[in-house]
Amino acid sequence: MMFRAFEIAANNGWPGVVYEGNCCGAMSAYDFDIPVTFRHRIRFTKRAFDGGNPVVRDLLGDRRGVKVLVLVETEVLRHFPALEGEITEYLEEAGNAVLTEILTLPGGEECKVGKWQIMQAMRPIERNGIDRHSFVFAIGGGAFLDMVGLAAATAHRGVRLVRFPTTTLSQDDSGVGVKNGINAFGKKNFIGTFAVPYAVVNDFRFLDSQPEETRRGGLAEVVKVALVKDAALFGWLEEHAGRLGELEPAVMEEAVERSAVLHARHIAEGGDPFETGSSRPLDFGHWSAHKMEQLTGFELSHAEAVSVGVAADTLYSARSGWLASGDALRVIRLLKRLRLPVWHEAIGRRDAENRLEVVAGLEEFREHLGGELTILMLRAIGEGFDVHELDADRFEQCLCELRAEARPVAAA
Repeated sequence: MMFRAFEIAANNGWPGVVYEGNCCGAMSAYDFDIPVTFRHRIRFTKRAFDGGNPVVRDLLGDRRGVKVLVLVETEVLRHFPALEGEITEYLEEAGNAVLTEILTLPGGEECKVGKWQIMQAMRPIERNGIDRHSFVFAIGGGAFLDMVGLAAATAHRGVRLVRFPTTTLSQDDSGVGVKNGINAFGKKNFIGTFAVPYAVVNDFRFLDSQPEETRRGGLAEVVKVALVKDAALFGWLEEHAGRLGELEPAVMEEAVERSAVLHARHIAEGGDPFETGSSRPLDFGHWSAHKMEQLTGFELSHAEAVSVGVAADTLYSARSGWLASGDALRVIRLLKRLRLPVWHEAIGRRDAENRLEVVAGLEEFREHLGGELTILMLRAIGEGFDVHELDADRFEQCLCELRAEARPVAAA
């Protein structure tokens, strides 16, 4: 069976290839490149809905009669009962916005368990006639933003979403990302989209309302991004670990902003914003974290799971000879000074055949992207690199170290 291919150019300049063969006749093929540019707007402010604050008003632009639908996580309104009135007054004073509805919806990992929650966010988009020139404001934590983001990305094939992350974790990491998703088939974020939000407004006012555990947990992602992207930030975290451990607002806000900018810069400039390859540099420590969340029925928070996962992969990098052992100890010491966990029983859980259940997360991690298994490890603080396999025995040795690190020091 012989075929011959040659290039053609039609009168209008379209590129093409004609294939001639002696069996099935001729066929043509045309390849077109469709370049698309996104503007990723990220703003840091405090009290975004104060009348004198121009941040949100500037994002709305000059178009008259623009519709705004506001979806707020229930827990946020519990801490800020006056927020609804503040939003209403702010948009009225803006002059060009039409507030269609303010709706409260539940958040937390429970809002990501099925399509019913997505429809809760989708219905008001349809009911209020929200179109591609309208805005959906989503105010809540990371899971809530994931759920509303998926609804906004799929209604009308995408409407303008402005995220207002309210937790440390969502402000310093997920809220400035471009992913939306819900859990399915027992897997984290199995159903989802990549969709760049119209804007992200990190309002530091919300950070003060979180429970201490939630506020602290988000620091795990700051440590992670410093480890893989910015040694200077890691040094700053060490220098300010005491104040961060006490959750002092000024240093917390600086940590959040520096982390968010690093995450956003990687997405915009790292060459693979929609993860079409096999590498996920910002997911250091996440392959085991996602599995631990699943193994605990998502009772273990993402932040705590990431902290343990980062500790485990840091020790694995050192035990493999890639990272200096002294640097690995610096990482463990920092996590503990920030009062973040370095151990959870889920990472050591075994199946009926005495195999570590968390190791199954490697295949799920690979499957999420497809292609070759690719996980990030550390060559130095601030420098990650890809590896394509993990030695289960060596990983178990790291878990023994982690368990020992997590034991309280006996009183003298």
